[in-house]
Amino acid sequence: MIQPEMPIMEGPNCPLPISERGHIVIGHGSGGQMTHDLVRDVFQKRLANTILNAANDAASIPATPPGKRLVVSTDAHIVSPLFFAGGDIGRLAVCGTVNDVAMLGAEPRYLTATFILEEGFSIEELERIVDSFAEACREAGVELVAADTKVTEKGKSDKLFISTTGIGWVESALQIGGEQAMPGDAVIISGPVGNHGIAVAEARGNLGFSSQVCSDTAPLNHMVKVLLDADLDVHVLRDPTRGGLATTLVEIVRQSQISIELDEENIPIDKPVRKTCELLGLDPLYLANEGKLIVILPAEQAPAALRVLRGQKYGEGACVIGRVYESSRNQLWLKTAFGTTRVGVRVLPQSALAKNCFRHHKGARNACWRDAAAHLLSRGAACYPCVQN
Repeated sequence: MIQPEMPIMEGPNCPLPISERGHIVIGHGSGGQMTHDLVRDVFQKRLANTILNAANDAASIPATPPGKRLVVSTDAHIVSPLFFAGGDIGRLAVCGTVNDVAMLGAEPRYLTATFILEEGFSIEELERIVDSFAEACREAGVELVAADTKVTEKGKSDKLFISTTGIGWVESALQIGGEQAMPGDAVIISGPVGNHGIAVAEARGNLGFSSQVCSDTAPLNHMVKVLLDADLDVHVLRDPTRGGLATTLVEIVRQSQISIELDEENIPIDKPVRKTCELLGLDPLYLANEGKLIVILPAEQAPAALRVLRGQKYGEGACVIGRVYESSRNQLWLKTAFGTTRVGVRVLPQSALAKNCFRHHKGARNACWRDAAAHLLSRGAACYPCVQN
């Protein structure tokens, strides 16, 4: 009896991922040819330099020069939408990290970055963002020396996250920091505040109208260098990002154990930002900025500092907005346009520009404005009328 031939059974085979040119797929994170193609065609093509092109697992960078010390900052960037008037997540990632390093008076030199990509994300949009990232690096004068990519399954992240580390060096004798503010110092801001917060909110569709406001996202390191080269006794440098001008100054007050009085009339706010805040009941002092510089230095040096700042690309609107003084109550105060003093400007529990405003809260629609303000504040929003009292 002839035995029938038995079929030859093979183990389960995983097919090669389908080549996808228009969108990110899981195969782009596999470490195989698709990963190599993505790195070559999207990242190396735009960010190439001698160190990055070595394609090693780590970057070898020059040693810190004699008489200087190393400065390192790290940051993560999650913004929705990825593109907004005046910028995008790529430019934001570079500028935010460069500025953090520069706030100690350091010269930013190198960046590292990790790009977390969601399956299904448009490669065309990724290329636009990497182009913007590269352009911001050129403007700031820094090099990307190490990078990585990872791909998450669809729904496990929001299109694109970027994590960055900035490396630079500073003169060993230079001591600039939030703890260095002294009584008798002047407080300077390099330009109008609140633009970034409004621009991102509009891009999200949270305003319900067009504000015509653009983000101020910009690298500030060149302006900082010119300021320090002017031989001024700078005590504090800070970029008022999340939490805005008010939150950043409260942090400095706590670090230096001093008090600061702001003059409300002198704080520069662009008219569209002010009108938007008035309409939505927001306090512009708590809105995010990504291209503004706080400078604190002796009051007698303020005129010279203003001349330097106003001669720079991102400092044309610089002005003195307050003073540092000694007090048993270490607080931030606001001298209002009416001549009164707003006591105890504080750190808010959540972003000033929460996604909620009066019209988004059904529970507040029929209440008077003060009750509505209290309702918003209880939900973590910074309501202008409520904060004013």
